[in-house]
Amino acid sequence: MNELDFDGWVCPTPLRDTPTIVMGHGGGGAMSAELVEQLFLPAFGGAARAELGDSAVLTVPGLAAGARLAFSTDTFVVRPMFFPGGSIGDLAVNGTVNDLAMSGATPLFLSTAFILAEGTALTDIGRIATAVGKAAGTAGVQLVTGDTKVVDSGSGDGVYLNTAGIGVVPAGVEIGPRRAEVGDAVLISGDIGVHGIAVMSCRDGLEFGTTVESDTAALHGLVAELLGTGVDVHVLRDPTRGGVAATLNEIAKASRVGIELVERDLPVPAEVRDACGLLGLDPLQVANEGKVVAIVPGDRAEEVLTVMASHPLGRGARRIGTCVGEHPRMVVARTGLGGTRVVDLPIGEQLPRIC
Repeated sequence: MNELDFDGWVCPTPLRDTPTIVMGHGGGGAMSAELVEQLFLPAFGGAARAELGDSAVLTVPGLAAGARLAFSTDTFVVRPMFFPGGSIGDLAVNGTVNDLAMSGATPLFLSTAFILAEGTALTDIGRIATAVGKAAGTAGVQLVTGDTKVVDSGSGDGVYLNTAGIGVVPAGVEIGPRRAEVGDAVLISGDIGVHGIAVMSCRDGLEFGTTVESDTAALHGLVAELLGTGVDVHVLRDPTRGGVAATLNEIAKASRVGIELVERDLPVPAEVRDACGLLGLDPLQVANEGKVVAIVPGDRAEEVLTVMASHPLGRGARRIGTCVGEHPRMVVARTGLGGTRVVDLPIGEQLPRIC
């Protein structure tokens, strides 16, 4: 009998005390939070703002009274670069536009920085650049500055793309993860888990018997209509890395409320449920790129849902849960059998390189 090679074993859930970076640190879950809170923020010291929202909202002299600047940056390393329903190009634009929109901002300007691996086909780079331009035009934002770097073959993976965005938050709009209150309704604009499964379907010969297309889209138009209702929207988030589970856990922790979901109300399409069943994934932890989670006063939830459902990107909107006083800082789901289960932050990276 051969001796077992324990050094060659790989743990699907990375150990929390690892001395080096592992893929789980980029998953948007518990390990990502630990990296930021235990390494980056202490290292940055007083130079860092610690709100940790999708974008920073800044007071800048010279803006209209009460208006503020929203600023966000993100880097996209999705593999493959092209997937059903999109590419790394439109994903990057839409992702940064959405980060600005989640603070209630009107997105105005974007930067783009391309990191290109030696040997990448110029035709592929051209397709991605075209997708960037088209997505920016559709979103109504200007590409105002950028950069290009080339790395040795093998140092990168085709194309990595960094985008930063600037927008303006109008006076009177105060949206943030700390504003969720007991009694608030938790809403989502449509089906969950679609983007992550669309990307995964392109990898390693995986086939799920049907084509799942990414939901990547710019959400600022939908957000503008929500704000136009006059409802005091407390929290907006796009549940990307770590999915709905990570997003709601971050909100519960920041606001010190409990969040209770109703499992049968979660809009998980059959093809996503089947794929997650095959892969052993929780749809709540799978990334989305064109959905918004909105937390609003419970007595205005139906009004907000009506507005969401009237928008092309919100036709599947529904209420999925409630902010409660019990189990503060935790998210639980009521199951169809009448029990509850804890919906925790994902530990590692379920689906690496999704965005």
